[in-house]
Amino acid sequence: MNPQMVMYEEEFNQIQTVVERLVKEANSKVVFIVDKNGQLISAAGDTENLDTTSLASLTAGNIAATGGMARLLRENEFATQYHEGEKANIHIQLVGNRVILVVIFDSRSSLGLVRLRVRKAADELNGIFEALLNKVQSPERGDVLTEITDEDIDNLFND
Repeated sequence: MNPQMVMYEEEFNQIQTVVERLVKEANSKVVFIVDKNGQLISAAGDTENLDTTSLASLTAGNIAATGGMARLLRENEFATQYHEGEKANIHIQLVGNRVILVVIFDSRSSLGLVRLRVRKAADELNGIFEALLNKVQSPERGDVLTEITDEDIDNLFND
């Protein structure tokens, strides 16, 4: 079980930039990132008519199930999955064994293009998550709660 991921605004913005660029460069409909617990981290594209919460949870379950199959076959993990439908295709990529990158695309794109763009995005995301992990584990980070003053709390509750 993974501990709850800590996310800072700076890294979230970097992740969102990568996800939004991947939607355009892969000519996909939707791109999202999920942690292994099924929590949606970031999404871009045509998400209005999509239940991203359920899709995120099911994707994490899918990764867990295929991880079980991989162990039975004495594999570490199946890092990449592809599901082809009549109208929509899903490319799922495990990034740094930490998060799941999901690309939903249709006939306007191709698996080759998606795989090429995902490889580049996965490298970028891996760097961002590595830096985030180092930041969280850094001893000079300090306790976040020590940065909050009584005045900050008062301002939060006063309109």
